[in-house]
Amino acid sequence: MKDQKLLIPFLDLYKINKPYHEKLKSCFSDFLESGIYIRGRGVEKFEQDFSQFCGSRYCVGVGNGLDALTLILRAYIELGKIRVGDEVIVAANTFIATILSVKHAGLKPVLVEPDEETFTIDVDCIRESISEKTKVILPTHLYGQLSPVKDINKLAKNNDLLVVGDAAQAHGARDVNGNISGNLYDASSFSFYPVKNLGAFGDAGAITTNDKKLSEVIRSLSNYGSSVKYRSDYFGVNSRLDELQAVFLREKLKNIRRDNQRRREIAHQYLTEIKNNKIKLPFWDGTDNHVFHLFVVRVKNREQFCRYLEKSGIGYLIHYPIPPHKQKALPEFFHLSFPITEKIHEEVVSIPLHIGLEDAEVRQIIKTLNLY
Repeated sequence: MKDQKLLIPFLDLYKINKPYHEKLKSCFSDFLESGIYIRGRGVEKFEQDFSQFCGSRYCVGVGNGLDALTLILRAYIELGKIRVGDEVIVAANTFIATILSVKHAGLKPVLVEPDEETFTIDVDCIRESISEKTKVILPTHLYGQLSPVKDINKLAKNNDLLVVGDAAQAHGARDVNGNISGNLYDASSFSFYPVKNLGAFGDAGAITTNDKKLSEVIRSLSNYGSSVKYRSDYFGVNSRLDELQAVFLREKLKNIRRDNQRRREIAHQYLTEIKNNKIKLPFWDGTDNHVFHLFVVRVKNREQFCRYLEKSGIGYLIHYPIPPHKQKALPEFFHLSFPITEKIHEEVVSIPLHIGLEDAEVRQIIKTLNLY
């Protein structure tokens, strides 16, 4: 039975991107004819469009989401806002890339527990973990839900801390004041990995901020530390948004609001029609603060539940099976215990939720979960 082809896959990128095929072919032809393949007009236009979409003053396209976070932190070091060895507070249940970015920048990640209902970082835990070495709070808008923006910004202001948002899963999420995920903190990072709400056709990322100097240093760092050709002012890297990816992303950006709304519609249907006390549904207050990059349920016996989904022809993934502090790559955290994080990582299962789902498929998923 395990070899059975899934009737409803967890994600179907071909189906999601098919409506764009003809337009993207035209975009590729224009790109090919332009003769400019690195940091051309396509990147410039996408940066302008994405900063406008986010409500930020500046946007810098980079190679991927991990680089986006790392470059923000490195730029703050170059600007003298923080120093190598300073502490950065991060949620213990985030994807490991968030923590890797801190270490790549020469900083020390300090892990704290999330709120068990929202999966996002717990402000009380942040408060308890602030030390003299703390310089940055790095909240992740996990699974598409905004972190507690107002409380984090207030805490940061009272303690003279920077806040860098990991918005890799929250393109277009909006707070109660209408501010979008790219304009909530001092700087925000985005990934456009193909599975994201705004997905490229390869690796791609971006940084948004209202700090002009920060954006200039980031842009230089991402281009070998150079702002003038053949003159390097910083010890930089090569992490530039690919021109072709920028052209494709700009086309898909036109529909991100519509696509996010479709995700919310499916999520609302799941939340109102899945009625099974063996399945804990995710928290959502019904506002635009969630864009449902993932719809993550929790079950006590995950292995049994996953076997049931496989047998029923429903795709799934686990985000994420191993918490960062249990990863071989991060041995310095092995001795730590995060009961809430560990419980979450033992119980979470992501079920299909994307714009390619048809109404009949949504109904089948609901029926299947209700029969579990």
